[in-house]
Amino acid sequence: MSLKPDITMSYWTRIGMLTPSSFAVLEPMTARILAPFGNAVTAHFARFLVTQISMDQGSQNQFKLDPILAAADLLSDAHSDVIAWNGTSASWLGFHTDEALVQAIRTRTGIEATSTILALNKAIRLLGLRRLGLVTPYLSEIQDRLIANHEQIDVEIVADRRLKDRGNFSFACYSPRLVADLIREAADARPDAIAVVCTNFRGADLIEQVERETGVIVLDSAVVTLWDTLRMCRRDPTRITKWGRLLR
Repeated sequence: MSLKPDITMSYWTRIGMLTPSSFAVLEPMTARILAPFGNAVTAHFARFLVTQISMDQGSQNQFKLDPILAAADLLSDAHSDVIAWNGTSASWLGFHTDEALVQAIRTRTGIEATSTILALNKAIRLLGLRRLGLVTPYLSEIQDRLIANHEQIDVEIVADRRLKDRGNFSFACYSPRLVADLIREAADARPDAIAVVCTNFRGADLIEQVERETGVIVLDSAVVTLWDTLRMCRRDPTRITKWGRLLR
């Protein structure tokens, strides 16, 4: 007897994620955050080569369009409902780089697209944030550009913490407790919110606890990306109850 598939593509939502090759935190964290949806929403990942973060030309070349678009092609094979560049390179290369990437993905695959930094800036606008704390594992040459780029959209960085690590795998080796301590330190300046900028960083694990302690909303990069993709797919982010106030 020949059986036909009995699950249609509309049965569940598939979120495609583009991610650097050296990441170790993002995929398991994303799966944990999406757990309340069960099989209704799933995340699928395609990698491209990224092994360090600096202003060296070799590092910058890692973010050229061609390899990222090739990875997006593979996600389109899984009939992704949306594709997100789940990384933060535009925070130092310039927001225009993600705007160009997202448009290129749409043109090439016919699939709606977003990115971590575009999602972060969308959250900043929607929440009316003007004074931001910043926590990253990055080198100062990266962090300084990140601060300057946000100043161009009228966001003042009133406190920042940086680990001065060129990573990229090593970003996963800092504990949630250490990241939470950095967030608490940034909260002393009483910003409107604190952005944890890096999607291979354990900024989301203690987000609920730190928000309760400080009274400051925390915009973790991985959480912000999921928030945007869920909204784009018309899925209700408020079903996720333990990963920060943004989702609620």
